[in-house]
Amino acid sequence: MRLRRTAWKPLLAFALVVAVAAGAAAQDEPERPLSGSVVEAIRKRGVLRAGMSIFVPWAMRTRSGELAGFEIDVARKVARDMGVDIEFVPTPWQGLIPALIAGEFDVIIAGMSVRPHRRLAIDFTVPYAHSGMGIAANRAMAAGMKWPDDYDSAGVTFSCRRGATSCSDIERLFPKAVVRRFDDDAGALREVLSGNAHAVLSSYPQPVVWAGAHPERIFLPTTENLSQSDEAFGLRKGDTDALRFFSNWIMVNTKNGWLDGRHRYWFKGRDWVERVDLKQ
Repeated sequence: MRLRRTAWKPLLAFALVVAVAAGAAAQDEPERPLSGSVVEAIRKRGVLRAGMSIFVPWAMRTRSGELAGFEIDVARKVARDMGVDIEFVPTPWQGLIPALIAGEFDVIIAGMSVRPHRRLAIDFTVPYAHSGMGIAANRAMAAGMKWPDDYDSAGVTFSCRRGATSCSDIERLFPKAVVRRFDDDAGALREVLSGNAHAVLSSYPQPVVWAGAHPERIFLPTTENLSQSDEAFGLRKGDTDALRFFSNWIMVNTKNGWLDGRHRYWFKGRDWVERVDLKQ
């Protein structure tokens, strides 16, 4: 018996080393909910981690550096209703879906439009917002150009935010034009302000905000929506509990008018303008 116990000692030591190594490796990996649903992981953690990108007026920095905007209000209320804290994870737009899949945050709340190619990678809740695409153009470069015919030309250059619906809308509506893509809307706007592009596409009310901030250099060739889109929360695929929970939250707050009220404040009102830098 003594020899048998002695023989087990190396095996026990080996098992202990393996267990410790596995535990250390697990700490380096993104947090995964044990039940398969991110909702349980959020409640256990006590924090909702929301992936977002800066995009006026969805999410912005105030002059004091704080986050504000429609998305920020939405994410904060979701967390409050869940009884947890909120943590925002600012992420470049084109990196939102890869970061969600990698587990860097729990949910995308970033004004992301529901599109077939995005559904191949992630799941979407029911829509919580509806927007339209608008255009702002350089006054000097677009002077004398007839809308919309003259904009669909090989001699015309558009700018847009890389990976956004605006880029695909340009290709669809103005197939002859040149498209330049930037990491954010600020870069796309600068291209037009500097005279390197004729026009920029973005969701309303962004073009209106830009024209108001730079009336001497840009204008709106039209105020009509160039396209319509539905925005929804983005979730990792297969999490049916989270999909039901967040969709239900959206339906409740659509029915009680809360979402519509916050949408009107940020998209129709101007009370917030002095708090933020519209040139960001």
